Amino acid sequence: MSKQHLLQPYTMGDLKLPNRVVMAPMTRSRANNPEKKPTPDKHAIYYKQRASAGLIITEGSQVSEQAVGYIHTPGIHTQAQVDGWKEVTKAVHEANGRIFIQLWHVGRMSHPDFHNGALPHSPSAINPNAQSFTPEGFKDTVTPKEMTVADIKQTVQDFADAAKNAMKAGFDGIEIHGSNGYLLHQFFNATSNKRTDDYGGSIENRARFLFEVIDAIKEVMPENRIGLRMNPSLHGIFGMELDKETIPTFDYIIEKLNEYNLAYLHLSEPFNDVSDVPFAKTEIAKRYRPIYKGTLMINTNFDQEKGNAVIKRGDADLVAYGKPYISNPDLVERFEKNIPLSDWDKDTFYTQGIEGYIDYEAKAREDSPVSS
Repeated sequence: MSKQHLLQPYTMGDLKLPNRVVMAPMTRSRANNPEKKPTPDKHAIYYKQRASAGLIITEGSQVSEQAVGYIHTPGIHTQAQVDGWKEVTKAVHEANGRIFIQLWHVGRMSHPDFHNGALPHSPSAINPNAQSFTPEGFKDTVTPKEMTVADIKQTVQDFADAAKNAMKAGFDGIEIHGSNGYLLHQFFNATSNKRTDDYGGSIENRARFLFEVIDAIKEVMPENRIGLRMNPSLHGIFGMELDKETIPTFDYIIEKLNEYNLAYLHLSEPFNDVSDVPFAKTEIAKRYRPIYKGTLMINTNFDQEKGNAVIKRGDADLVAYGKPYISNPDLVERFEKNIPLSDWDKDTFYTQGIEGYIDYEAKAREDSPVSS
């Protein structure tokens, strides 16, 4: 390819990206320590290996103990966790990379095993009828506790505190996880939010929690370093169900986001085939590029050719890659040199060792067979 659109630089607010290839956030379950903190011998090496990305977005990191819902996932709400992330950001910056942290609250996708027997929180007491990855293996989810207004206000504060911690840890910015059936997404959808107060009922009310989170975060860090991830057509996964108000709700949210000066909006194409699902939209980038005026990032099942094409068409500015980045730490260099990608080992996606984590070969780099 004489000119790859993926490899062109991009200015995102006041942050200059050398290319438009983004490492998507991916849970990897390597924080297997009592503090739930990232470590220099795993996380710092893993992210540094992938620092040639235009931007790295870390795995989801819980904003509080209440936000936890998966084993061995790191947080960003204690000093030990902040100190652990400092090692990661230092390593990435030493390799001339840029890194955002994804702020995460799983809501009803959690399990009482994570909360000393207490129920997980959600906008309404509706069981997602899914499974949670607990210390004792996968368990069926339960009917969660409907959050009080005080719970909501505390969670808004938790997101703001986590963002403040992220800045202390040296991150270049943060991404709010409003996607994939987790807490914020649960507020958006009428099928998971049956509230009758200011946080339920109308589209504006169901979006209120998100905008309170954004407003709180922008008080503690630059607004143009805040990203947001959403998944408008998620259906039949993580307990989420589409209805006639789902897409209009996302239309409202994304239009209103134009009032902010965010770093980017990160959208997912459908995870599964929703072509026969009433009310679903099958081409997310095409729908929301005309609506959203800021930087638009897109992901889900993109390869090199599709990534170049979506940028060339003008449907997105950046493309986020997930699983290809697991097994190809040198993904940008492989695109540059048109080197075939290595396959990933799904059996090591969520294990705790270095195998399948920091031992993939960086074939496109001259410095070492396994770049560290």
